[in-house]
Amino acid sequence: MRKVMVYKRFERFWHWSQALLVLALAVTGFQIRYGCTLISFEETILYHKILAWAFVILIIFAAFWHFTTGEWRQYIPMPKQTGAMVRFYMKGIFKGEPHPVKKTELSKLNPLQRLAYLGLKLLVIPVLVTSGFLYYYYNQWSVIGLDGMTLAPIATIHTLAAFALIAFMFAHIYLTTTGHTVTSNMKAMITGWEALEDESAPPAPAAPQED
Repeated sequence: MRKVMVYKRFERFWHWSQALLVLALAVTGFQIRYGCTLISFEETILYHKILAWAFVILIIFAAFWHFTTGEWRQYIPMPKQTGAMVRFYMKGIFKGEPHPVKKTELSKLNPLQRLAYLGLKLLVIPVLVTSGFLYYYYNQWSVIGLDGMTLAPIATIHTLAAFALIAFMFAHIYLTTTGHTVTSNMKAMITGWEALEDESAPPAPAAPQED
């Protein structure tokens, strides 16, 4: 194994900032949806709006960073290896089998992670943000020609997208515990450094066969 700088400084900043914003948006959003208990309703709406704008600004910076650094390539699907990853997560991981797709500096995400993150970035988050702003600026719908629409379906779509994002976060937290050790993936996202298999090292000798 060798230590490699896998996650760059901005990548770590973006990751943890996004996590905190999503959690704060979830708390304030569900208070608005299901009844405010911590602070006043007006304050909750104000904080949710501020957090939403901060989230959008972070998305813009992250998108710029991905395209200028070429990191967008991390999300290109790998269909030929997807089946192997499904089998690994269903059976192999519980038997201690080796990971079917090696993690490298240039390929940080396995095939299923690529599909999950791609769906999150191209579907869940755009739907969440768009429905959220439509929800908030309901009184200005006439300006963009949406007079005939009602608020209920927009609110439902926004809530479902929020639940999908929260479900992804729970799955993400669980999968961080499946690295070399329970905390290795978490430490890597804090420090940037991760122990990866050294591809230049000679293969380990095969164990002798018993008669």
